[in-house]
Amino acid sequence: MNNICLKLFFSFLKIGAFTFGGGWAMISIIEREIVDKHHWIEKDEFLDLLAVAQSMPGILAVNISVSVGDRLRGLKGSLAAAFGTILPSFTIILLIAMFLTPDTIKNNEIISKMFMGIRPAVVALIIAPVITTARAAKIGKKTIIIPIAVALLIFSGIPYISNPIVYIILGAIGGYAYYITHIYNKIS
Repeated sequence: MNNICLKLFFSFLKIGAFTFGGGWAMISIIEREIVDKHHWIEKDEFLDLLAVAQSMPGILAVNISVSVGDRLRGLKGSLAAAFGTILPSFTIILLIAMFLTPDTIKNNEIISKMFMGIRPAVVALIIAPVITTARAAKIGKKTIIIPIAVALLIFSGIPYISNPIVYIILGAIGGYAYYITHIYNKIS
């Protein structure tokens, strides 16, 4: 295994070990590590990989790590990055399953308070990549209506419209309508 595969493994191991809150909470940390620190890919390419990772079935953080690993070193890079991402969670869950029962966690005041303290940090870690992705995607005053409309639809709970595919189609229609309107206004 070459040096870049080891760097991929240890970078994603560090990300997986010190990020709470799942894939969305990891995005800003992954971006900082692979775009800003190591310069393995450019910001625009990261956004493209993020879009692909979101559209694939499975865990977002693993999908991103596999995409980055594949981009850098093919199958070996994908395996190294994915293994680095998965190993910390697997180890922690294994240890918890071996030593703690659900009742022990609920009844232990220290553990309960630790999880309560982690919650606000997780919210911040999830909001940060949403804002940076919106800026990078050049969402402005004219295009903000699309994500707001989709968010309102998600929270409305309307039957048959709570399918992610519907939101993707509606977002595409909204983007196309904006594009056509924008082109029409430039021509006039």
